[in-house]
This record gives sequence, C-alpha cells and structure tokens, in this order.
Amino acid sequence: MYKVHCLNNISPVGLALLDDDFELTESLDEADAILVRSANMHEMELPESLKCVARAGAGVNNIPLEALAERGIPVFNTPGANANAVKELVLAALLLASRDIVGGVAWCRANAEDEAIGKAAEKAKKQFAGGEIMGKTLGVIGLGAIGRLVVQAAEALGMDVIGYDPGLPADAAAQISPTLQVTEDLGELYGASDFITIHVPALPSTKGMIGAAALAAMKDGVAFLNFSRDTLVDDEAMAQALEQGKVACYVTDFANPAVMAMKNALVIPHLGASTAEAEDNCAKMAVAEVMDYLKTGTKTHCVNL
Repeated sequence: MYKVHCLNNISPVGLALLDDDFELTESLDEADAILVRSANMHEMELPESLKCVARAGAGVNNIPLEALAERGIPVFNTPGANANAVKELVLAALLLASRDIVGGVAWCRANAEDEAIGKAAEKAKKQFAGGEIMGKTLGVIGLGAIGRLVVQAAEALGMDVIGYDPGLPADAAAQISPTLQVTEDLGELYGASDFITIHVPALPSTKGMIGAAALAAMKDGVAFLNFSRDTLVDDEAMAQALEQGKVACYVTDFANPAVMAMKNALVIPHLGASTAEAEDNCAKMAVAEVMDYLKTGTKTHCVNL
C-alpha cells in the first residue's frame, strides 16, 4: 500500500482517482508520494520513504529539484492543466489595462450614498475613459500551453499578435495560428506592441529579464501583464517606468510590497489558476503521474531527472 501525503489542499476530484493500492496519510514521515501546490518544500526534512513528488500546477520553484534528483526522486508537474484559467484572467487583464474599470467601480462605491449617483456618474465617467483592444497589437513572450491560448483568444477579439519563443520551431508556431507573427528578436516585439504579456518559467536566465533595458525598448504607454512569476520583472525598473509614464499600466498576479507601492499597478492576489476547473484538472493529472510512476516506473512530465 502506497501512502500519499498532501502538503496543500488537493481537489477531491483528483484524490478520488487513487485506487486500492494507495491511501492518504496525514503523516509526512511515512509518505511514499507528496502532492503539493504552493507549499515551500525547500526547508522541509523529507522522509527516507519518499519516492516521488507531484506539483498540482506548472511552476516548481517551491520544490528542491536538485536535492531530490540527487536522491533519485522524480518531481512531476502538470503543464497545461491550468492553462485555460490563466488565459481567461489574461483576457480580463487586457480589458482592465485598456479601460479604467477598477477606477470606475471604486468611484461608484465611494459615491454609493448619493441619491443622484446616476446623474453624477454621467459627469464623472469621462475620467475613467479608455481605449479598445480591437486593432491593437499584443506581444506574447512565451508560446507554451498558456501563451498559445492567449494568442488564439486575442486574435479572436480582433487583436494583432506578435509572439516570441526561441525554443519553438517555425512549423509549431504556424500551428498556433496562421496569422501569428513570430519574431526571434525581443526588441522587435517590444517596439511593436501596445500590450505585452509574458508566459515563461522562472529560471536563473529569465530572472529580471523585464528590466530597464527591456522597458526602454517598449512603446511609450505600453501595458505590461505578468501572470507567470514575479521574479521575471525588475520591480525597481518597473516602478520607474510607471512613474515616468513609459508603462501606462502594469497588471501583475503577484503581490509584494514593491508592486503595492507602484503607480498605475493593478495587483491581483495570484488568482491565475484559482478556478475549480483548474484545480480539478491539476489534481487529476498529478494523481495520475504518481500512480503511473509508483506502479510502472513511468515518468510523465518529470522536471528533474
């Protein structure tokens, strides 16, 4: 009997797939497998019994990959399982960035006691006016599971899209969309885009990639969206770009003290994959990976071995 320990709440829809060869345990010390979402495992003392770890999500920066690899313990993730949820929030962010919906809602709340609010709103609404996304250019950095869905959805909304992904062959890019413009030059994307969204993993090579030089190469008044990882953006450089108006709006899914102090930053509390459907999908994939490995040795979406 294999024992599975959950470090976070894992969707019951996924856990229900565990068959009679598996049982859940409250004790980490006896776990054969760990299911995790956001819990930080780097400082944990992991048991000798541990045979595999599955992350119910795509990012694995909360897991000590190298240390587990040295012990021969595979780590699995669930790429694509939450892609639609993130894509939908990116679409919402495009609209939030193009029109001052947040400011308008706040005005209505602040004037809730005004019996003539309808009349007052007609005078006030001009301060919240914005633009439309149709006909604008969206730059998509990273054309993986999420990026490709964003491309297709943005084009369906009438946007022109330019994509960048040096690891993607030209024929694979063409399969995303025949009208997608793909560039091998990030500078070209920066200069052409009215909106930019980033969808790349957090790696040493991508840390701070959106820094002063990248921001300077962007169009004046660009809106930048970050639903990947906070470490991709240099907070100091972004704060300065927002203050100067180089970046009109920064929408990020990652709250920290630096972004909370930024002018014209819309900060969301990491809701990208926070839908019931995404949690179910991630849990089902993670459970299947654990079962396949412990029963047959099959490594699906292994990220460290």
